[in-house]
This record gives sequence, structure tokens and C-alpha cells, in this order.
Amino acid sequence: MAEAARPVSILIAALGGQGGGVLTEWIVAAAGHAGYPAQSTSIPGVAQRTGATTYYLEVFPDRIGPGAVEPAVEVTFSLYPMAGDVDVVIASEMLEAGRTLETDYVSPDRTTVIASTHRLFAIGEKSALGNGVFPRERLEEAARVLARRLIAFDALQVARRTGSEVNAVLLGALAATRILPMSPADFEAAIREGGVAVDRNVAGFRAGIEAGDAVAVTEVRSGARPWAEVQQERAAALGARRGDFLAVADRVAAEYPPPLHRTLGEAAARLIDYQDRGYAEQFLARVRRVHALDRDGRLTEVFARRLAVWMSYEDVIRVADLKTRRSRFDRIRQESGAAPGSVMVVTDYFKPDLDELYGILPVGIAGPIARWAERRWPHGRPTPGQHVKTTSVLGFLRVWVLGRLRFLRPRSLRFQRESALIARWERAVLEAAALDTELAAEVADTATVVKGYGEVRRRLSAGFERLLDEVLAPALARDQEEGQGYARATASVRAARQRMLEDEKGIEAAVLQAAGA
Repeated sequence: MAEAARPVSILIAALGGQGGGVLTEWIVAAAGHAGYPAQSTSIPGVAQRTGATTYYLEVFPDRIGPGAVEPAVEVTFSLYPMAGDVDVVIASEMLEAGRTLETDYVSPDRTTVIASTHRLFAIGEKSALGNGVFPRERLEEAARVLARRLIAFDALQVARRTGSEVNAVLLGALAATRILPMSPADFEAAIREGGVAVDRNVAGFRAGIEAGDAVAVTEVRSGARPWAEVQQERAAALGARRGDFLAVADRVAAEYPPPLHRTLGEAAARLIDYQDRGYAEQFLARVRRVHALDRDGRLTEVFARRLAVWMSYEDVIRVADLKTRRSRFDRIRQESGAAPGSVMVVTDYFKPDLDELYGILPVGIAGPIARWAERRWPHGRPTPGQHVKTTSVLGFLRVWVLGRLRFLRPRSLRFQRESALIARWERAVLEAAALDTELAAEVADTATVVKGYGEVRRRLSAGFERLLDEVLAPALARDQEEGQGYARATASVRAARQRMLEDEKGIEAAVLQAAGA
């Protein structure tokens, strides 16, 4: 007897707000349009943008209804996926694909995995003081080994290029596999019948078919695009400052080897957007001094990454600027599903402490205020909270004007303090680079401990200075006296940095550990 047909099972792994439910509805609607029975269910996440959402559906591959051949057996659907018994896994980003691998839904003799290689960081990754990002390469390698077939590409990039969304692109990639009995026309009909952003979603669907067809059976197309292509996007995003960025990018291309072009170019775009071209030139001047002592470019890469982030520290001017950009309101409208022409109300909650408020004032004005505040509140300054409706005229103008005060930044108290700490860190890197490149790279990485806002940043900045004074300096003196290289100093600095990243108050333990070493 011929084996009875069985439903094709599809597991969709996404985050709340990513359109996994809409993707499910399109597949079910396409099946109905073509005359195939289907059933779906879902397990919602905790909340939009945070909770993982799971959608499961099954499509029976024989048509039913008038004019169709009735199936030989009664169709029975499952409401829940079983480990190792899923035909297709669709993941809206790479960590969600990893979640299905971890729970054994993917089978090497059965499952096709369709995944976008871009990343949206999980709460645990974003809250880690150090680098908590799970390596994407490990996820991709696991998917290659554990899946029968892997179709992975940067669906977010494709969606942006077509003005669509990731779910429409992934629908196209699913259609390209030909695993389901429906034709591309059936999927397009489902999108059109849905009536939501039809033209954009159809464009994304068609682009997804092309992307799915272009990716080989076990190939993962890297999300990294050539720098020349990305450079034009960065230039366009800077608008009136496009020429400044291109001039700095040309200088980078002339002075540095190709492996450094992307890092330095991205940093220049970030700093021009943050302040101006002159600020980006200051960045390159600092990098140039380190690069002169670098043998293979690794130290320059680490130093440039850390320096660019530090130089673009988030003060209230930066926060206000980002809060009032048109792109932000467009994103909020899109993510909230607000209908075109509808009224949208956005209320922003600000809670800076006093240091952050007077820190944007010129040194001559802010200095006396800071000294008084530090005497009055030695263990932490007050944090006056404010609710500002940034979609109202007065609320928007209030925040917008604050974001236009970047001309005050180079003369501000906060700038002076951050620049002094950066200069001290740079001197430590240069001194270490003159002795040992590996040690210098480790010292460059210590910049990762200076982060956060308000009291947390003040504690970490003080801890960073102690790391230089009480860990690095004694370790260097010891190794120079022994004359056996700088491996112990490198290990001491690395251990102190890791201890501080695990616990913001861990500098005491780090100093004691270094002294014991």
C-alpha cells in the first residue's frame, strides 16, 4: 500500500512585534486559496520586542473540496510541534533559529531551516556588562550540522532594500523551497487578500524568492556587505554632512590598509553624526598614533572600536537628538501598526541625574555647580524624572532644542572629564604598545568597563582609574624587573577587566587578585 499523505509541519520562531502572526496567516490563507486544508496555533511571547513567540501550522498536501480528489484518509492536525518531527523551521533572526535547535525541533534527516542571519539582541545579551553577544558563527555552524537543509541570508537587508518587512521576505524564501504544494501566485493572493501594505509586502515576497533561490543547500550568505556599498548608505544617512564623511572616508582609504577601512569608516560616520567632521579628525589623530606602533592591525582595530564608542558617549544632548529624529517616529508608527493618517501619541520618560544636566554647561558655569553638588550629595545626585509628550508641539520643541546644543559640547564639563579620561587611557595604550602589542590590546580593551549613566558610570570611571594605577602599573613594574616578558601583566589586566565586567563594584577584588599575583 502507498504511504498515506501526511501534513507538512512548519514552526515559526520570532519575537513579539516581528510579524510572525501575519506570516502564519499568509501561509494559511495561501493554502486555503489553493484548496489545501491547513491549521495553525501560536504561543504568544511576554511582550512586544522582548518575548519569543512561537507559531505552528500544518498544511495537508492533498486538495479537498469541489472538483478535488478527496484524501484517502481523514485529515488529522496537531496543535503542537514534536521534537524531531518538523518539516520547516522559519526563524526571524539567527538566535531564534538557535532556540529551535536547542529544543530539538530540527532534524538532520527532515528539517529545512529558513533563517535571517541578522541579529536582534536578547535581554541577556544587552544587559551583560561585558560582551554578552552569542557568536552568530556558532549558530550558523550548528544549523549546518543539525538541519537537512539550511537557507540563511540577511532578510532584514533585503526587506530594507524593498521597503518591506522581514516576514514577507521569509515567506518568499519559503515559497522558493517548493516544500509546500502552493504556488507563488497563491502566496501573492494571500498577501493581497490581507490588504496590509500590499505593494511593499509583495515586493518583499518576490525578493525573498530570489534570495532563497540564490542560496545553495548548505550555504549561509554572510550579512556583511562590502564596505564600498555600506559607505554610500552611511553618506546618504548623514544628509548635509555627506561631503564631510566622504572626505574623511577617502583619507582612511589612503592612510590605512583595507582590513581597517570598515571599522574606521563606521567610526567616522558615527562621530560626524554625533558632533562634526573636526571631531572625527580628532579620532583619526588618536588612532594614527596607535597605528604607528602596531604590527598587524589588531591593536588598531581594538583601539579604534573602543575609542569611537567612548568619544560618542551619550549625554542629554545626544539623547534629545535621537528622540526627535523623524526616523524614530516612523519606526514607532511602523512597529505599533498605526494606520496611515492616525494620531499617534508618544510620551518619553527622562530621568537624568544632576551631573548629566549641568554636565552639558561650559566648564566655567558647571564647575562651581558640580563642586557644590558633590559636597551636598557625595553618594549620588538626585534624578528628577520628567514625562514629555514628544508628539505635541511644545514637548517636541523642548526636546528638539536641547538636541541642537551640540555646539556647547566641546566646552562642557562632561566633555572635559571624558576627554581627560580618554587621554589617560590612550597614554596607557601607547606606553604598553612600546613594550608588547598583546599587552597593549588588553589595555585598549579596558575601555569597555567605562559605560552606563549617572552614578553607575561615575563608579566605573573611578574603578577604571584604579585599574590603571593599582593593577596595570604594578604589574608592568614587576614584569620589567623580572625581565621575562609581559605575559603576567597581560593576564592581570585581563582578569581585572573581566572581574569589573562581571560586577561593577568588583575593582576591590580585582586589585587584591592582582596584588596576590
